[in-house]
Amino acid sequence: MSEPVRPSVGEGDDAINVSALNQYGYCPRRCGLIYLEGEFSQNIHTARGNAEHERVDQAAHLAGRDGARVEYALPIWSETLGLIGKCDVVEFWPDGGIFPVEYKHGPRRRRVNDDLQLVAQAMCLAEMFARPVPQGAIYHAASRHRREVTVTDALRASVVQAIAAIRAMLRAGELPAAVNDGRCHECSLRETCGPDLVATPSGYRRALGSLFDPDANGV
Repeated sequence: MSEPVRPSVGEGDDAINVSALNQYGYCPRRCGLIYLEGEFSQNIHTARGNAEHERVDQAAHLAGRDGARVEYALPIWSETLGLIGKCDVVEFWPDGGIFPVEYKHGPRRRRVNDDLQLVAQAMCLAEMFARPVPQGAIYHAASRHRREVTVTDALRASVVQAIAAIRAMLRAGELPAAVNDGRCHECSLRETCGPDLVATPSGYRRALGSLFDPDANGV
């Protein structure tokens, strides 16, 4: 397994939360709204996700190996990557294996944002315990299905690329451009983001013009 290129971490850079990789993988603008502008709105999807995470330490977690020691809400970090975060569940197997498990309330999505978060957790754990973490799993509560994820070179490289992109966004202080596609319908920040208005030049011009049009504002 080859090592990915180390991201550029400056002396004044803050550590990036592992969960930011999930947000960025889903939508860069959503990540920017949360981590640049401090926006966060809860909808039914985020509420379910929060409730699922709160139940993790109360659930009867079924470990992947007999005799495994299970740790819940384990703090993790990587000085090399400039990451901090927390794992929902980490299984420490009798043979020395380390196996992170991330809980998600919904079914598997087409995008790899959940996988990026899990692989980032695995990379942190590998650095912390100085041993390989080649696999982990995502537990999808909606289907009660545990999906194993292999920590491939391609996924590790994608984690490093996402970290670099997030760090560049934070350094520049610029919000990524809006998209307007299927992922917007379930996003809790849809109203804040306004993809219908700003995702296209014509929509942006209409939104800008309405700021100075008394009739558009009902005045």
